[in-house]
Amino acid sequence: MPKRKTAKIVLGIVGEIAAGKDTAAAYLKKKYKSQTVSFSQPLRDILDRLYLPQTRANMANLGISLRGTFGQDLLSKVIYEEVTRSPAKILVLPNVRLESDLIYLKHLPGFRLIRIDCDIKTCFVRLKKRRQNNDDRTKTWKQFINDLKLPTETPIRLLAKKAKLKLDNNGTKQELFKQIDELMKNIKK
Repeated sequence: MPKRKTAKIVLGIVGEIAAGKDTAAAYLKKKYKSQTVSFSQPLRDILDRLYLPQTRANMANLGISLRGTFGQDLLSKVIYEEVTRSPAKILVLPNVRLESDLIYLKHLPGFRLIRIDCDIKTCFVRLKKRRQNNDDRTKTWKQFINDLKLPTETPIRLLAKKAKLKLDNNGTKQELFKQIDELMKNIKK
């Protein structure tokens, strides 16, 4: 994939399930007019087309199958194309999970990887409230812990260690938003 010059700010966010990645992306969209580009959206689109429920397990299995068949960098290529073709000046990728997700994106001059930290018990409570996937509402603690062991989730911890920027989401939304504002101030310098 050829390198493309861009003046865009591209923020990849990595963190555990329900750590606040989508909350951060929504805030960036509202305040900074960013565009959200999600690694899970192509998977959700395919599951919808196949009339299969959008569960975490289905998305993980589909992602593994697609990467196994078409290459580990498949979703990285898809997201890279969406980012480079977008007219937006700020793009947010709220669900970076795997090293292979960054194969092309890390070469963009404006790319930054941000880690978002949150206590695992807080993540579970937030997951039950947000109901992003079909099975979130009925998820038990044991099922949540099992989800954290999915092959698409375990690499998050290692990838998060490579992030040079960090957000702590153990407090209120306002505290998170203040950190994001400070981060954006520093990035725009």
